Amino acid sequence: MDGGGAPPAGSALGRSRRVVTVRVPGLLADQAGGRKEFDVEAADVRGALEALPVRDLLFDERGELRPLVNVYVDREDIRSGDGIETTLSGDETIRVVAAIAGG
Repeated sequence: MDGGGAPPAGSALGRSRRVVTVRVPGLLADQAGGRKEFDVEAADVRGALEALPVRDLLFDERGELRPLVNVYVDREDIRSGDGIETTLSGDETIRVVAAIAGG
């Protein structure tokens, strides 16, 4: 006999929220209404970046991260792990760094 009550956190009905902080550089913040920091709910890095108002500046028309956009989760370059599909557990800080190219 089940004792009732709320389902445990992380179960299908009672999923825990994965809220992460995303920080963007000044140039992107200008395009995001002046905001440099966003708290978003996402299961992976792709979901967190797609939740931003500047997502079209981060991804190309194929949905790939643009080559000059570098992303770090808690100071770790996502390219050293699962890339854009890096899973988030919550409370991480994602930093977007836009590289500058020129000649």
